[in-house]
Amino acid sequence: MTHTLQPGNPEATPAPETTDIPATRAPVAAPASSAAPASKVPAALKRRIPKYSDLAPLMQFKTPEFSKEARLKRASTIWELRDIAKRRTPRAPFDYTDGAAEEEITLRRAREAFLDIEFRPGILRNVSQIDLSTDILGRTSRLPVGIAPTGFTRMMQSEGEYAGSQAAEAAGIPYTLSTMGTASIEDVAAAAPNGRNWFQLYLWTDRDRSLELIERAAKAGNDTLMVTVDTAVAGARLRDVRNGMTIPPALTLKTVLDASYRPAWWFNFLTHEPLTFASLSRYTGTVADLINSMFDPTLTFEDLDWLRDTWKGNLVVKGIQTVEDARRVVDHGADGVILSNHGGRQLDRAPIPFHLLPEVKEAFTKDNTDAAIMLDTGIMSGADIVAALALGSDFTLIGRAYLYGLMAGGRAGVDRTLQILEKDMARTMALLGASRISELNPDHVRLLRR
Repeated sequence: MTHTLQPGNPEATPAPETTDIPATRAPVAAPASSAAPASKVPAALKRRIPKYSDLAPLMQFKTPEFSKEARLKRASTIWELRDIAKRRTPRAPFDYTDGAAEEEITLRRAREAFLDIEFRPGILRNVSQIDLSTDILGRTSRLPVGIAPTGFTRMMQSEGEYAGSQAAEAAGIPYTLSTMGTASIEDVAAAAPNGRNWFQLYLWTDRDRSLELIERAAKAGNDTLMVTVDTAVAGARLRDVRNGMTIPPALTLKTVLDASYRPAWWFNFLTHEPLTFASLSRYTGTVADLINSMFDPTLTFEDLDWLRDTWKGNLVVKGIQTVEDARRVVDHGADGVILSNHGGRQLDRAPIPFHLLPEVKEAFTKDNTDAAIMLDTGIMSGADIVAALALGSDFTLIGRAYLYGLMAGGRAGVDRTLQILEKDMARTMALLGASRISELNPDHVRLLRR
């Protein structure tokens, strides 16, 4: 008695038991029904007429939304906010924000620097909770990013500095008002009374006017003075030259034609308080002429000593582009440095802050200094911020990124900018295996070279 299996089919059912068949007996043919059945089509793959009950859950037609809130919500990146801003803002103010000096090589390189990195994630870390808070200049910031000083801000969108300072207050981050701002120190303090307000200073040839601003900033509760040192003369911002950019914007035939495509901007511009420099005397003319007429090309480190003696709060120097200068300003009393090439708006082909960062961090470590290292220029995502923090920056600042949000939707647009960056940062850190800022380190980032 034997059991047999069909060759090559280990899952076949064993054949029934049989007895030996005499050799003289003819073999019996297998019945036709015993042949292997044809492969069956799974029920899920059989075609059928769809039922309404199957289709109903799929028919989720929504009424198109054209509100500002819906428009901003659809933006998932800073680049998408930039696209909205470009559609809604006249060319001259948009290009003033978007452009840089000469051939704009510095700005392109700054953005490429953040693209030319490789993240190196750690695995099997508990990242169920991400803490993005960090300490900067003696106080805690809920996010490791603040709003950089920007001039003429109400020209970009009528809410201007008020939108920026209030959004920063709500987000728990610092806001920096520019000397070239279009809202006064006192008005910004009143608009965001619980915010952390910083003041950015351009040292003028008229020291008495500089001293007046310093005293006003202190009286209004600003805890940090940020002095910008890379504007001995104005950079050649060729987009502004081509657009005939003036302060305030001039109503020429060209601007009127441009306005016909952006009526909301012009309506806001013409129905709000006239655009002026809140910290300066009333001025009419080009931006470059204003800078060249007001700012002092004779500044030296002795002037920094004067500022240190005059200002009792945190003193930060913005516009550092070499390791040597970073060390020198700290020796002259600076509590922090901002590695910055003015967003590429001054010297074209200037050093890239992100590339300079590891060298400055190494130098400060050797010097055993606790001066803060901050960085701006080229930041367009939360991943950019995380990369800067990993390579040694204590804090970052955004200018264009926040202005794109402002132009896209006023205060709500700035809020959206910060929401996008916060979400980007939290996701990037979780994927890197870091649950808090202090866990980021240079091992998380590798710089690639073109």
